[in-house]
Amino acid sequence: MQKGTGRNIFVAATYAATLILGLILGQNYVAQQNNNPGVSLVPIGFSDNSYKIQQVLDLLSSSYVDSIDFDSLENGAINHIISHLDPYSTYLFPNESQRQNEVLEGTFEGIGLDFFNLNDTLLVVGVVRNGPAEKSGLKVGDRIIRIDTTYVSGRNVGQKVVDRLMRGKKGSAVNLYVDRDNAPMSQLFKVKRDQISVSSIDVSYLVEPQVGYIKLRRFGLKTADEFKTSINTLKKQGATNLILDLRDNGGGYFHIALKLASEFFADKKLLVYTQGAHETKKEYFSDGLGSFSDGKLIVLMNESSASASEILAGALQDWDRATIVGQRSYGKGIVQEQYDFLDGSRINLSISRYYTPLGRSIQRKYTANWSNMVDYVTMYKGLWALDTTYTSSEIFKTLAGRKLLSGGGINPDVKIEVDSNALSLFYQDILKSNYLEQFVYERFTKKLPAYSIENFLQGYRLPQQEYDAFIAYLGTKGLVVNDIKKRSLLKLIQSDIEAIVGRYYFGREAYFKVKNRYDNYVDVAIKLLKPQELENAS
Repeated sequence: MQKGTGRNIFVAATYAATLILGLILGQNYVAQQNNNPGVSLVPIGFSDNSYKIQQVLDLLSSSYVDSIDFDSLENGAINHIISHLDPYSTYLFPNESQRQNEVLEGTFEGIGLDFFNLNDTLLVVGVVRNGPAEKSGLKVGDRIIRIDTTYVSGRNVGQKVVDRLMRGKKGSAVNLYVDRDNAPMSQLFKVKRDQISVSSIDVSYLVEPQVGYIKLRRFGLKTADEFKTSINTLKKQGATNLILDLRDNGGGYFHIALKLASEFFADKKLLVYTQGAHETKKEYFSDGLGSFSDGKLIVLMNESSASASEILAGALQDWDRATIVGQRSYGKGIVQEQYDFLDGSRINLSISRYYTPLGRSIQRKYTANWSNMVDYVTMYKGLWALDTTYTSSEIFKTLAGRKLLSGGGINPDVKIEVDSNALSLFYQDILKSNYLEQFVYERFTKKLPAYSIENFLQGYRLPQQEYDAFIAYLGTKGLVVNDIKKRSLLKLIQSDIEAIVGRYYFGREAYFKVKNRYDNYVDVAIKLLKPQELENAS
C-alpha cells in the first residue's frame, strides 16, 4: 500500500469518527460539565449527506481487514479536529493532561529527588528540601544502584522507566539501594512517597543593594502567593526596586496572571479585556491591594515569553508601571479554556482573544501550512506557521506619552541584542547533548566543597585549564572546536559550567545566581534603575 492510500483511509475513518464525536460531545460532554456553569458544547450539526458517515462506519465494522480500536479512532478524530482550529487549541491524552496539571499546580506525588544518568548510573544531583528523599537520608552525590527489585546501574535505563519506578501514590514506599563515596551502603533507604511542591519561582534575592530580583518560571496555581511571599521578604531585606524576569516563561493560568498584575497597582486599573465570537467583552481589573505598587520595576522578556507573561507585561507597559527590557515577546493573544473528559483527557480550546488596557492585540498572525501534511506521521507536525515579522496595525499612546505598537508580541522599551554565539547551531548542539552536565559531574562531584555559597558566588571562576579540558572533551565526542570558536564561546561555556557546579553544590537557586553574574539583561536592568537612566528610557 502506498503512503497516500494509507493516509486517505485514515482520514476517511477520522471523519467518520468525527460525527460520532459530535453525538458524544452533544450528549455526554455537557453532563460532565454540570458543575461548571457556562461551559457547554452543542452537538455538531449534520449535513444532508451525513448518512455517508454511518455507511463508512458500517463498512469499517463489517468489512475492514483488521479489528478496529474505536477508542483510538475517537482520539484520532478529536486530535484531527482540534489541531486544525489554531496553533494553540490542543487535545491532551490522560497522561499528558496529568503532567500539565502537575506543572501548573506545582505538585506531584513522588520522593523529591533529581538525578542524572551518568555513565549508566543514576547520580543524585538534587534533593528537595524537607522532602521524603532528604528525610530518609539521601544526599546529593549518591549513586542509585537499585530501585526495589530493578537494577538501574550499568544499564541504559530510560527516564520514563525511572519515573515510573520512583513515582507512585502518596503513602506508598520505594526501596533504594545506594553507593556513597564509591562504596555500597549497607543501609537500605525506604522512602515513603508524598506530595511534592515545586515553586514556580526559580530564584528570589537581592541582586544589588535595594534591588530585588525574581525569576518566574510559569503562572501556576500558587504563583501569586509565592510572589507575594518573595516580595515581602525582599522588602524586609531592603529592596525598593524590582527586576521581574519573565524570560522563557511560556504562560499558565489566565486568572493567576491577573492576580500577579494586581500586585503592582494600588488602585483599580483595567488589566486586560477579552472578547470572542461566542464570548462577550469582559473586563478584568486590579483589586487595589498591590504589595509592590510604589517601587521602580523592570520586566525582562524574550521571544519565549508568552501568553500570561504578555498579559502581565502588557498591563504594566500600558499604565507606564514598568520598563520592558529584552526582545519582542512570542505574541500569543488567545485565551484557552480547559474542558475535561471523564477518562482524564482534556481539550484546551481557544475561546477568546485578549487585549491590553489600551486595546492592543499582541497576537501574531498565523496561517495553516498545509504543504507539511504529507502523510499520517507528519500531518500535524508544523501545521501552523507563525508570522515572524512585527506587523503594527495601530499606534497607541500611554498617559505618559509613550508610543506603543499593536501586532505580534510585546515590543520592549529597551531592546537587548541577542548573543549570536548563544544562537549558533554548534552551541545549541552542546546544550542538547548534555555534554556540559556529563563533564561537570565526572570532574566536580568527588566531594562537596567546604566553603559557603556566598564564597562560591563571589570568588569562584572556572580555571582556564578546566575550560581547555572541556574543549578537549568535546573533541572525544566528535565536536571539533577551532581556535576562533573556542575564544568566542569562552564566556558562555564558562558561565554554564560554573552554574551547573553551583547547582550541584548549593541547589537550584545557585544556578541562576551564577548565570546572572554574566547576564547582559540583568546588567542593563540594574543600570536602568538608576534615576537618570530610567527617566531617559521612558
